[in-house]
Formats: sequence, structure tokens, C-alpha cells
Amino acid sequence: MHGLKQALLQIWRLAYPYYTTREVTTVRLWPLPAVQMQERWVALTMAALVIGIEFAQVAINVRLSYFNRDWFNAIQGKDATAFWSLLFSVFCLWAAVYVASAIIQYVIQSFLRIRWRAWMTRHYVDRWLGNDTHYRMGFASAQADNPDQRIADDIDQFTQTTQTLTISFLSAVSNLISFSVILWNISSAFTVPGTDWHVPGFLVWGALIYSALVTWLTHRIGRALVGLNFEQQRREADFRFSLARLREYGEQVALLGGARAEKVSLGERFGALIQNFYAIVDRRKKLAAFTVSYQQVNVVIPYILVAPYYFAGQIPLGVMTQTAGAFSRVEGTMSFFITFYVTLADYKAQVDRLTTFDAAMARADAMAAGSALAVVPASGAGLHLKGLALDLPDGRRIAEAPDLAFRPGETTLLTGPSGSGKSTLFRAIAGIWPFGEGSVTTPEGARLMLLPQRPYLPMGTLRAAATYPEPAGRHDDAAIRAALEAARLPHLAARLDEEAPWAQALSLGEQQRLAIARALLAKPDWLFLDEATAALDEPTEAALYRMLRQELPDTTLVSIGHRSTLTAFHDRRIDMTRREDGRFVPTDLVATVPAQ
Repeated sequence: MHGLKQALLQIWRLAYPYYTTREVTTVRLWPLPAVQMQERWVALTMAALVIGIEFAQVAINVRLSYFNRDWFNAIQGKDATAFWSLLFSVFCLWAAVYVASAIIQYVIQSFLRIRWRAWMTRHYVDRWLGNDTHYRMGFASAQADNPDQRIADDIDQFTQTTQTLTISFLSAVSNLISFSVILWNISSAFTVPGTDWHVPGFLVWGALIYSALVTWLTHRIGRALVGLNFEQQRREADFRFSLARLREYGEQVALLGGARAEKVSLGERFGALIQNFYAIVDRRKKLAAFTVSYQQVNVVIPYILVAPYYFAGQIPLGVMTQTAGAFSRVEGTMSFFITFYVTLADYKAQVDRLTTFDAAMARADAMAAGSALAVVPASGAGLHLKGLALDLPDGRRIAEAPDLAFRPGETTLLTGPSGSGKSTLFRAIAGIWPFGEGSVTTPEGARLMLLPQRPYLPMGTLRAAATYPEPAGRHDDAAIRAALEAARLPHLAARLDEEAPWAQALSLGEQQRLAIARALLAKPDWLFLDEATAALDEPTEAALYRMLRQELPDTTLVSIGHRSTLTAFHDRRIDMTRREDGRFVPTDLVATVPAQ
């Protein structure tokens, strides 16, 4: 019972935000004009219509149950007039209404599912990308694997399955109440077969006991499917991600001759996937053996129960068929759990994946909120670090900067051994590093841009890659081509509208030069280069630094680098020096004369 309550609370927390959102949307029903209203009223109206149609269909089925009784009585009595009259005046009418309502319900339900999925997708993407949560989730938890699958697949399946199960459950409850009344009234005078015991509603109690027994047996056989389905989704996503990552790093794998190692790795991941799948097949085989047997027996069970009363002349053929139909309806609704067991197992895995994704984002947000490392804008032109201490995710302190200032207009080179916290310091300045304490004061209104060693190139046109993260239409073609030529990429200037996997099509050196072109277009006030030219040869690197000084005279450059040749292109050099306690601190070295 506790597990069921917990599962229902999880579903409620996932579904509740959409049906209570106050976001305003535009709705148009042809031929009426478009109107604006809150999304929750759109959702609630469509949900009410779907549920109302479902209840109306149950009422139609009840009416057809009485038609079935009268029709078979007409057949037994060989009453042709009643036979044809009931067929055309009752069955055809209500069957047509049922078909029309089913089509309308499907359309409304589909629109509701689309809107719900679209809203949840926007909501999750906003949370995932907002406030750099996606970055901190890598530190927060290993449980939220493959966020792409959770957003793309799990949300879609959650909205679809929630609708299906909710409508099916409400229909089951409505059918249970309606047909239980019919069954109770029919069997009110029945006695237990072979005895004189009179049990009011005998057939209703029989359906209840029968359903409870098979439901318990179904759960005993199939309960392992929940964990197996969760694990299968995780392994499928891991295998798919491995294939995508191999495609992204195909050149590196080829250069290292890593095809054999990749085959082994993919084989192991796929083998684990198949192993878990076989476990699912084995469990579903056992479950299917029971449920299929149960479904076959269900065809004759109600007739067996009412046959003694028919053969004894207590009920006519029409009542017998109505009783059998009502018993099947009641027993079927009581067996809702059995019918949807596999679906419920899949559904529980979807709910768990979205719930753990929510929890991981919440932990990442809490990590940011609880961080003692603050980045705040302030009046003044410089960038100041006060009492800064940088920690690793495991809590070990790696570097400290008690009092460090970067002056505007002064190019600075940050050096030091690998692992001394140089890149971590840049992440702290950018405001994405949550581990540590102290403050980073940035000039108010200043635009900061950081170029990492391996740039990110989005999917799409070269124009979009060159202007990222700004919109592609922000800069005209002439400005983009000029930036590419200045970054020594003239061969790309004519390919702005070409779509390609640029992360694979361009070498790392070309990607770094494309990032330099971005900086030329963005014209930031502060430009941080984290080994952003490490893949270039020294003459090209030198030419690009001279070009940056010339093209961005108002931009303050701060670089991380290991090459001694970089010293000549900076006014100031700071080295991350190891103290006796093992922590690194920035230390000013003797300034050199910058190259012109």
C-alpha cells in the first residue's frame, strides 16, 4: 500500500504542474477567431471533454446491454418484427453515436497529448538548461543518466500512458458501477448452484473474488518487470549514446586504431542490453502464459455460472446473454490491473526516470543556491577575486586566490602545471563552478566570453555555428565572412548556408579558429581563452593573437596556455604556484614587453 501511495504521489507531482500552469496561450477553433487564455483551462477543458465522452460511451454500452437482452429474447421467441425493429431503431442509432463519439474523443485526446508533451518538454528543457543546471548535474548525481532520452522519449511516453491509463481506469470504474447494478438485479434471486443458499448479488461477489485471486497471482508473477523495464531503458540509452559518441569522435578512434576496442566496448554494452531483454522475455513469458489462459477461461466462465439458471427455466436466453455480458464487464473492470500489468510496469519505469531526473535537477539547483562562491557585478572597470577558494567535487581544495585583480585593457597570461586549477578558475569567473567560497566581482554591464579548448559547434548551418550563441540573423553575411577570413578560415566563407556535422567536418584547429571568429563577431569586453589556440601551430597562433589585439582593441584578453611563446603577447603573466600545503595560488611573475 505504501508503494502504491508513493507511486501515485510521483505521478501527481509530474502531472500537476501542467494542469495548474498560468501560462497564457492562443487557441483557435475554426471558424471562431483566436482567443487568449491560460493553458490550464485549455488542458482542463479537453480533459473534461475526453472523460465526459468516456462516461457517455459507458452509458451507450449499458443501453446496448438491454438491447442485447431484448434482441436475443426476440430470437428465442422467433419474433421477426421485434428483431428488425431493435436492430434498426436501437442498435444502428446508438452504434453510430458511439463511433462518432470515439472519433471526436480521439482527436481531442491527441491534441491534449500534444499540448501536454510540448509544455512538459519546454518546462524540462528550461529547467535543464536554465542556470547551467545541465552542467552541475554532472556533479550532483549519476542517477540521471541520458537526459536526452528522458526529455525526448520518457516525456512522450509518460503523457501518452497517463492519458491511456487514466481514461481506462475511469471507464473501468464507470463500467463497474453500471454493470454491477445490472448484475446485482439479475442475480438478486439466484442461489449458489447446487445449494439453497441465497446470496444477494451472488454473481457480483463471484466476479469480485475471482478477479482478486487472479490479480494477486498476476502481481506475484510479473512484479519483477518494473525493475527490468527501468534497467532496459537505461541500457538502451547507454548503447545509443555510445554509438552517437563514436560517430562524433570517429576520426580520433581511427587515428588511434581503436576500432577493435570500440567493438569490444559496444559488444559489452549491447550484450548487457540483450541479457536484460532476455530476462524481460522470460518474465513476460510466464506472465503471458497466465494472462492468456485467464482470458481464454473468461469466455466461458460467465456462461457456466448462469447456465444452471437457464436450463432450469429461471431466465430466458436474452437474460442469460445479458448476464454473461454484464459479468464479463464487471470481472473485466475488476481485472484492470491484470489487463494493463505490462503497461503499468513500463509506466512505473517512465515515472521513476522522470522523477529521478527531477530530483537530480533539484540537487543541482540546490548546489548552486548553497554555494559560497558568488559572482556579482559591481561598479568599477576591473575584475576582482576576493577570498576565493576553489574545491573539487569531492571536497578537496585545489587552489586559492585571496586577492587577485585583472585590470581592464591589460592582457594577462595564466600559466601553471596541469591540475593547478587554471581552468577551474575560469569556470568560477564564468559563474558555473559551484564548489568553493569567496567572491568574483565583475564590471557591471560588461560582456564576458570564454573560449574553451574544444569549442561547441551546434547542429545546423555554418552561419549558426559561427554566430553561436547569438541568433544566426544577428550578423550580416559580410561581417561573418570578414570574421572567418580574419580567423584564417577563408575557405569556409562561401559555405555559410551549408549544413554539415561541423564538429566532425572541421579539424580541432579549424574549430578553434571558428571560435576566434565568434569572438570577433561578439566583441566582448572581456575574452577568456582557455588554451583556445593549443591545436594551432605557433606562427598561426601568433598571427591570431596579433589580429585579436588589432581587431578588438577595447577587449581585455586573459589566456591560459603552456607555450612560452605566448608570454610575448601578454602584458602580464600569472603563474599558479604550489604552496607547501599542496594548494595552488596565483603569483605575479616579471612582466615582459608585449609583441606589437
